[in-house]
Amino acid sequence: MPRLLQRAKFAIALTLAYLVGISVRASDEPAASVASDDGKHISQYGESEVLFVRRIHTLLTEKCVGCHGADEEWIEGMLDMRSLPPMLKGGDSGEAAIVPGKPEASPIYLAARRGHDFWSDMPPKEAESLTEDQLSQLARWIETGAAWPDTNRYDAIRQAYDESWSAEDGIVMVTSGGLSSDWTQRRYDPEGMWAYQQVVAPEIDETSDDLAIDHLIKTALPSGLPLAPRADRATLLRRATFDLTGLPPTLEEHEAFVKDPRDDRTAFADVVERLLQSPHYGERMAQHWLDVVRFADSSGFANDYERGNAWRYRDYVVRSFNSDKPYDQFVREQIAGDEMGNDPESVVATGFLRMGPWELTSMEVAKIARQRFLDDVTNSVGETFLGHSLQCARCHDHKFDPVPTRDYYSIQAVFATTQLAERRADFSSAENCNGFNEREVLHQRREHYERTLTQIDQILLENAQQWFLERDVSPEKWNEAVDAALRQGKSSVFGLARQALRRQGIDESQYPPKKVGLTTQQFGLERVARKGLQRLKWEFERYEPYALAVYSGRTNLPISVHQPMRVPKDRLSDGELEATCILTGGDSFASGPAVQPGTLSVLDSIVSKDIPDTIQGRRIALANWIADPANPLTTRVIANRIWQWHFGQAIAGNPNNFGSSGKRPTHPKLLDWLATSLVEDGWSIKSMHRRIMASDAYARSSHHPNLEQLEELDPLRTSMAVFNPRRLTGEEIRDAMLSASGELNPTLGGIPCRPVIHPEVALQPRQVMGTFAAAWTHNPTPQQRNRRSLYVLRLRGLTHPMLEVFNMPSADFSCERRELSTVTTQVFALLNGQAIHQRALALAQRAASETNSDEAAIKRCFQLAFTRLPTADETRVCLDHWRTIQTNLPSVPVDHVMPPKDVRREAVEENTGERFTFMERLYGNDHFQPDLRPVDVTPRVRALGDVCLALFNANEFVYVY
Repeated sequence: MPRLLQRAKFAIALTLAYLVGISVRASDEPAASVASDDGKHISQYGESEVLFVRRIHTLLTEKCVGCHGADEEWIEGMLDMRSLPPMLKGGDSGEAAIVPGKPEASPIYLAARRGHDFWSDMPPKEAESLTEDQLSQLARWIETGAAWPDTNRYDAIRQAYDESWSAEDGIVMVTSGGLSSDWTQRRYDPEGMWAYQQVVAPEIDETSDDLAIDHLIKTALPSGLPLAPRADRATLLRRATFDLTGLPPTLEEHEAFVKDPRDDRTAFADVVERLLQSPHYGERMAQHWLDVVRFADSSGFANDYERGNAWRYRDYVVRSFNSDKPYDQFVREQIAGDEMGNDPESVVATGFLRMGPWELTSMEVAKIARQRFLDDVTNSVGETFLGHSLQCARCHDHKFDPVPTRDYYSIQAVFATTQLAERRADFSSAENCNGFNEREVLHQRREHYERTLTQIDQILLENAQQWFLERDVSPEKWNEAVDAALRQGKSSVFGLARQALRRQGIDESQYPPKKVGLTTQQFGLERVARKGLQRLKWEFERYEPYALAVYSGRTNLPISVHQPMRVPKDRLSDGELEATCILTGGDSFASGPAVQPGTLSVLDSIVSKDIPDTIQGRRIALANWIADPANPLTTRVIANRIWQWHFGQAIAGNPNNFGSSGKRPTHPKLLDWLATSLVEDGWSIKSMHRRIMASDAYARSSHHPNLEQLEELDPLRTSMAVFNPRRLTGEEIRDAMLSASGELNPTLGGIPCRPVIHPEVALQPRQVMGTFAAAWTHNPTPQQRNRRSLYVLRLRGLTHPMLEVFNMPSADFSCERRELSTVTTQVFALLNGQAIHQRALALAQRAASETNSDEAAIKRCFQLAFTRLPTADETRVCLDHWRTIQTNLPSVPVDHVMPPKDVRREAVEENTGERFTFMERLYGNDHFQPDLRPVDVTPRVRALGDVCLALFNANEFVYVY
């Protein structure tokens, strides 16, 4: 009891001291002092309150207040940690959370130390536990009295110590301000703020014979680490050709470069220039870009219908790279092309803003779907162009970077007048409109669905007559309505008759209910046909002059989307003019302070901003701010990406995260030199390629002269002392095999292709909202199917299995860098996959038809696969294997099964909860022409195909060195 009384007296004294702004110290230790630059003391404060201002307040805010005070209506354990009095009072336990002067008796300290017998670990997540330094600071604060100065004294202490703390704890970044003054005054490690500083071109030693890139790399090279020699010409040619086109070099290109008598630099510069002018250059660069922007041909989520015209954005990207469109223009067009004029190309470019997964159905709240789009597009712009995942600031001020929640919603306000639409955009002469005859398959599916609905309508009309008989109700008015509907010549006679009686004000009890008398099977068939017709509206637009795009206007929230959206005539006057505000906790319905359209305020001192709050013009203003040559993020981000596209690793290791939690640049001066060079070269991406590929760093061998020294001095391989080999992507492997076999259709652009994939994947039941998505049907001819992998139809709910197993990224999230895994399924795909066997057989047939002997055929296979001749040992081994296989082949080859023309589906009908079945007719497989099959070739070629399969599985084929 005396102990409790003593504690109570101390608590009262401490509370009173807090209220009048007086610090209380548990000991008679002298006050801490701070000296100014001239040595004079500018003020004196108690150690406890100084420690509180410098460390403890931020610690409590970040680690504790989220559960203990952020939500006043729900406070964990009834312990409010926003101020000292409730902490001294305690929560549900009845004990004070803090005993001033006694850390070992303070529950808050014991819980933070974790592992206490009585007090639960706090914070509860192990990953958020306090560090030893934080625990020491918390203990010292409590030991010295647990002082909690009032606001005025708090600000005075911060101001008095600002200069010394900046040197020791980091710098304060000036922003528009956080949700709390504590966040606004937060200090950052200056090194972590590198990306927000102006881009400054480094000084280059003009006396050096090295190019700027090599000079900057050498100055950062670990002392004593030798450089790898230059790669041989054959290796360099293959490296450059895959880098710039995603395809292997031809034998003719190999011979020309290897035998070029000019010096290495001059000869290679011409190779680079030839590759940059190749139409396939744009395809390769587009693959990189589409990874970042999450390109897909479908919408994702539970309503994964096809976005029929998404292919036009993909081809816009290809054309932009091929034409070397200035990057600043590329940025502006994708963010605000529709606000730059009436050019169809610019309208197509805004498809970038539509790349994220999105849906709106009658089962979802429209406001939430709208907010999901706004969140998605805000974050996508941040990651793609600014190297920032802005969504981290959606619910609270950014935990690591100087990005306040206010800035997040200011940028989102730019898109508050951005609306979704499939907009008219006439096809240009540069667009590939071949293959539009595929519409015939869609017409067949539509006719099938319409026949089904006509049959269901007839059944409903018959059931209606039975309904009148059973209830002894006069069908006179009903029959009149039916006759009137029949005269309109429309298929849904039953529905039109019900509508007519409803308009006449007739009570619903006097005519048949909707879907009267339908069985579970009929219910299901009706739904599949009705939903199928809705889906076809988007698929038909694949062949129409419409673009997946946006427009600026007021917001009209539809209940659900059953067909492609159009730009309304009254877009500037009808609907809601959204007023953006901070959404508390990211909740769509928790409105906070209003914000105006804006940008990242941390850059205000470097690049000016002027974002209007008019309906039109917001996005182009934001695009101009992003594409401003003074913007330090934009130029660094794209320069960093291009470097990664060549070397497999970026200078700043997280291309989508230039914040303090991202990897720091290994060569910051080099990155800034590249960024400034980009602007100096008129934002030319091709000029950047020329600069990079002319360097010794790019031309180095992947074999280092001293591996032990390399491992010791550069274990992460970031020094550029050696070229790091990379495995080809799944797309490159597939395209390289098609190229070697002679089957590749090199046509640029156009509607997506559908190659042959495993039937278990192609025919898997893929349900979207309310029905089944159409099964994957292959293009009928090999020429249509065997196009570059860039053009393969990319559905979010069904991915090409081979590309997926070789690390093709998900289209739901921006991919800053493709991960590389080595898993057993990759072995199965390359050794057992039907498509790979077909490519190997085609390569064997090509080699055999172009030569007149076994040895010549083996040599031709090596030339086509590796762009070189085999060694004598390789020739012998391959010939022996070929002959052994031919001896053991079965007399009758196993033929590939043709794709089915229909598939049986089974589902649960939503209205009845009972199962029903139906047959999905696969009209796309009606005229299927198979690739080369074993039955089409001789046993000799079949056996040679086994040798070709081994070549396709060799490291030399799937790696670039």
